[in-house]
Amino acid sequence: GLSQYSSDPRTEWDLSSYCTREQVLEAVRSLRYKGGNTFTGLALTHVLEQNLKPDAGARLEAEKLVILLTDGKSQDDANLAAQTLKNLGIEIFAIGVKNADEAELRQVASEPLELTVYNVLDFPLLSSLVGRLTRVLCTRIKERSHKETTGSAVKDTPVNMGPQLSPTDLKISAVTSKSMHLAWSPPLRPPKKYRVVYYPSKGGTPKEVVLEGAVSSLQLSNLTSHTEYVVSVIPVHDTATGDGLRGVTSTLPLSSPRSLRVSELSHNSLRLSWKAAQGATHYLVLCSAAPDGAED
Repeated sequence: GLSQYSSDPRTEWDLSSYCTREQVLEAVRSLRYKGGNTFTGLALTHVLEQNLKPDAGARLEAEKLVILLTDGKSQDDANLAAQTLKNLGIEIFAIGVKNADEAELRQVASEPLELTVYNVLDFPLLSSLVGRLTRVLCTRIKERSHKETTGSAVKDTPVNMGPQLSPTDLKISAVTSKSMHLAWSPPLRPPKKYRVVYYPSKGGTPKEVVLEGAVSSLQLSNLTSHTEYVVSVIPVHDTATGDGLRGVTSTLPLSSPRSLRVSELSHNSLRLSWKAAQGATHYLVLCSAAPDGAED
């Protein structure tokens, strides 16, 4: 499976989309590069929410591996999102190009770092990693699978247990120009934490709030008016993950002054009055002469 990201992650194809090597290679050849920002934390959350689910082709018995390829420092908290994946037994390999932050790559990647972190100076040099990375990936999968079949202690592979682990019924209410209220029904087994991620759908800085698992509501404030927001509520358990909730809602436009009236006219003055706009702290009044030929 493959997802591209900038400020808005996009799934290019799921784990179940193609059945042969040739089909995957053809999809790669047809791929269009997505430029833009570097919100790595949001991208890792997208992978967990959208790509590592049974309905996207993730098999419960299979090892879960994420290969992150980035050419810049993340503009959001990549470490927190990466830790969530690693706590669920998902192994992360981090590959940096050009301006990637080496320290961040080492934070995001799984142990042992000598096998999971790579950095090259330019994109053509990625080809030099293919042979080694392929061997490492295949070896890691065999090692982890062997441990499970021989009964050695390993972290549980994330399993989707539906209502046991997943909150339901996201309700967004009390929407104003600056705020909205979120509430949801908790799963049968309360999670350890909730991660609530929200960002403007047309691009903008994602923000994140981490809540204790006993909490099932949140007030979002300091939002931008007249803007569509994407909201995700992600339950985080010790050894498994439930399905995240997602909602899309627009904040209200700022209120406008109404009922403009003109009075006390003279040869060089007039008085204006209007009904106040709720929440306004100042008004800007513009005045200019009517163009030639227009009504005075």
